Amino acid sequence: MKFSDFIEYITNQKIGLRFGAFGLAILLWVFIVSGEPYEMVLKIPIEVRNLNEQKAMREKVPEFAQVRFKGTGRMLFKTFLLKQFYSGFKLVLDVERISDNYNYVLNEYYQQYPQKVVVPNEFDIDYIEVESPREINISLDDYLVKTVPVNHNITIEPAAGYIIVGQQKVEPVEIEIAGPKDIIETISSINTVVDTISNTKVQINNRVSLEIPNRQIQLSVNEITFSADIQALSERIIGEVPVIAKNVNIGYRVFVSPHTVSLTIIGGVNYIQGVTADDIKLTIDFRREWRSDRQFYQPQVSVPQGVIGWQDLSPPNVELIVTQVNN
Repeated sequence: MKFSDFIEYITNQKIGLRFGAFGLAILLWVFIVSGEPYEMVLKIPIEVRNLNEQKAMREKVPEFAQVRFKGTGRMLFKTFLLKQFYSGFKLVLDVERISDNYNYVLNEYYQQYPQKVVVPNEFDIDYIEVESPREINISLDDYLVKTVPVNHNITIEPAAGYIIVGQQKVEPVEIEIAGPKDIIETISSINTVVDTISNTKVQINNRVSLEIPNRQIQLSVNEITFSADIQALSERIIGEVPVIAKNVNIGYRVFVSPHTVSLTIIGGVNYIQGVTADDIKLTIDFRREWRSDRQFYQPQVSVPQGVIGWQDLSPPNVELIVTQVNN
């Protein structure tokens, strides 16, 4: 669209006239009638002061109140534009004398303590009333600190041909939580946020946020480190693994032939490189399995936790040569 066409479009839609009228109204308000008194409702933060260190609030106090002020148009306009850049605006609630529960009727409270409506000296405006909320209930409980374990809600989906090796870990494994006693006593653990890591081929070492079960509790840390070892799936043949006959009855001597076998283990490529024959246990329970009319037995296989499987036991069966010992 050409610029001239755009101007014509604006003119036809009377958009320019509307913007012009709005701008003119603002200028008239600021420069002509701004010396007249007006009222305006402003959003003011609420600050709780002098909370006993041994106490905690059961419920969160509203962060802001809608407060009506009066002043000249110019000053109210200045306040509206600049108050967000000043930290001095606040409504103060002093809870020093509360032992358990108290209901603040805000307009009565600030009429009695007008100094607790704090306005920076740069703004010459006067407090009239709090429009919302009209009341704030403060309920206190004993302050309690407790150590709880951290549980992760992270699901890992390795890429095809990759596996998770070993245990997934969080660090720290425990954190401190603090807050009202009746809330803290109901919490037995803290969970991470729910997340899924998909199609990954590399080791994971991520910062993960914690879920806060109640707004009135504080955590000693807001994030933990979540780690998991991801490796390519591989196979490796382990030879000369000894076969042991266990639970041999008194009065018998047992020989295993052959006394070593081989097998293939399956797991993460880096992990299985460190597995030796001594890490694998091959056993035959003599007391439970041996019979005089049976010659060959298949060993029971026990592999380290990081090995996800095994196959191809060779030979698959061994012979038990049993002799009696003369006392």
